[in-house]
Amino acid sequence: MTNYKCFKCGKQISNKTLEKRFVCPSCGGKVFYKTRKEITKVKAV
Repeated sequence: MTNYKCFKCGKQISNKTLEKRFVCPSCGGKVFYKTRKEITKVKAV
């Protein structure tokens, strides 16, 4: 299950909620992004 975050208010929203309507239930925002579990650091050469 994928979790998304609302770009406007920052609340986490589950994939099941977004299947019905692609709008944030708390603020009405329409822009979302996936949250990353771990960040990969790459060393510059």
